[in-house]
Amino acid sequence: MPYALAIHGGANSRPQPDPHAQQALLGKLILAGQSRLVSGEKALDVVTAIVKELEISGLFLAGKGASPNSDGVVELDASIMDGKSKRAGAVAAIRQTVHPIEAARAVMEDGRHVMLAGEGAQAFVEGHGLELVADPASYYGRKWEAIPADEGHRAPGHGTVGAVALDRDGHLAAATSTGGILNKLAGRVGDSPIIGAGTWADDFVAVSCTGAGEYFIRACAAHTVSVQLQFRNLPLDAAARAALDGVAELGGKGGLIAVSRDGRIAMPYNSAGMSRAAVSADREPEVFS
Repeated sequence: MPYALAIHGGANSRPQPDPHAQQALLGKLILAGQSRLVSGEKALDVVTAIVKELEISGLFLAGKGASPNSDGVVELDASIMDGKSKRAGAVAAIRQTVHPIEAARAVMEDGRHVMLAGEGAQAFVEGHGLELVADPASYYGRKWEAIPADEGHRAPGHGTVGAVALDRDGHLAAATSTGGILNKLAGRVGDSPIIGAGTWADDFVAVSCTGAGEYFIRACAAHTVSVQLQFRNLPLDAAARAALDGVAELGGKGGLIAVSRDGRIAMPYNSAGMSRAAVSADREPEVFS
């Protein structure tokens, strides 16, 4: 059976603070993910594990690397979806959570809801014993000098992370995590935790998006890839590009990664760049910026 994996570290409009470290980590994780898939691990577990590593790296605007909002507080979003069952979980505007993607998966496994936000989501995280940040001031100490704070609200996306995978049983999964855009308003929620906008997985494709979230929400970008595959019978590259074109028509920039059920991979973007990596049964591991 084929397998495939794609990872992204966010679309960007200008050089990142630690591009070499970012590329090195993506290279390490794409190899680790390949090994997991080859050994028969489930796609859902692989994307969870990879996003957790990206969250704690401090190299992206997600997890440890997130920057404060306009009130000086770090708020985090994440979502995950299992293509086989179409189960999904998401959290929005949570705080002091080491692994937001674990929180999203816990919501999915709990099964009562798809998304929890704000204080309710935080109570859920704490009630499930997920790891919390003891000292936010030092943990979220990363400085993003490459992007002035007064320009953060105009940046399309500088470090959302995500992973999509096809396992050897033919099942697809997608996961996305972010700290949102720089200097965002308190309570702002972008596309990353919204199923169908920033994350999607079904029997046809798994998708994770990055960029100007408001535009990806309005374009329902992640789900649109599946629609283009199913109802227009487009190949994956064309379907992914069509979804991104819909974002661009609204004025948005960013990118997405997608893996189809036949093991194909697409990683289009319309920003200055997008940190990403890919591997499949027919493709050697590659890392791009």
